Amino acid sequence: MATGQKLMRAIRVFEFGGPEVLKLQSDIAVPIPKDHQVLIKVHACGINPVETYIRSGTYSRKALLPYIPGSDVAGIVEAVGDNVSTFKKGDRVFTTSTISGGYAEYALAADHTVYTLPGKLDLKQGAAIGIPYFTAYRALLHSARVKAGESVVVHGASGGVGLAACQIARAYGLKVLGTAGTEEGQNIVLQNGAHEVFNHREPNYIEKIKKSVGEKGIDVIIEMLANVNLSNDLNLLSYGGRVIVVGSRGPIEINPRDTMAKESSIIGVALYSSTKEEFRQFAAALQAGMEIGWLKPVIGSQYSLEKVAQAHKNIIHNSGTSGKMILLLE
Repeated sequence: MATGQKLMRAIRVFEFGGPEVLKLQSDIAVPIPKDHQVLIKVHACGINPVETYIRSGTYSRKALLPYIPGSDVAGIVEAVGDNVSTFKKGDRVFTTSTISGGYAEYALAADHTVYTLPGKLDLKQGAAIGIPYFTAYRALLHSARVKAGESVVVHGASGGVGLAACQIARAYGLKVLGTAGTEEGQNIVLQNGAHEVFNHREPNYIEKIKKSVGEKGIDVIIEMLANVNLSNDLNLLSYGGRVIVVGSRGPIEINPRDTMAKESSIIGVALYSSTKEEFRQFAAALQAGMEIGWLKPVIGSQYSLEKVAQAHKNIIHNSGTSGKMILLLE
């Protein structure tokens, strides 16, 4: 088959380590879709912090070497396996997972992880949906079980998951407070669903949040950096409040007593603990958000395949992110 002979450019990792282990190769065979698989010509791929942990070898799930990183691609269907009826060549799609890896010109995905991208969103925005929006939805609706009228603080609200959480929480009737570290980030947070925003670089920002919400406290906190904020989070919570840990980069010491009087909870979130059925539910809600118009990914820094090592450095070390970081393949 002609497809079998086609070669593509892709990033491969042959050993765990720093960003320098991301190697650009131009002689990788384009995969052929089988059975329930879809081959996508990749236009853009989301870059997520988890990909840096997998690359370094410190993540709980070890990737099998060598591998191509990346899960959140958006592009055009190139070919489908024999048992795929939902998609056809030429369809605009995005994914929440890939089989062959997303940092590549073509990516293979199982058909149940592929979704139609509505015309309202461009392909760059399509690459920003997967992990950020599905994680934010799981955190808010599945883990925190938020109810309309409750209040939520989204820490690190100007990044990919943070902006997704703000948009979803606002659409579901919550009072949304965000934190961000730059003026640009704060403005973006306010434009994407937050009622109020606080600068987490100001030493007294916790007091400002307390003043804003009053005696009751905050019902839910979506936490991207638990190793820095968790102790403060517990003091901000209302009775029965929940801290949902989406990200943490190390240990922290807390006083468990801070959870007792308020009977508050600390709940961890891992998107890939979701069942197929849960993914279907999340997708249905998010597709509605795209059609109605409240789900609008904000694109931040864009990188070519050649600059992927720099992207991996920046996503961890650049504070003050605004929008979703993506890899652009065309």
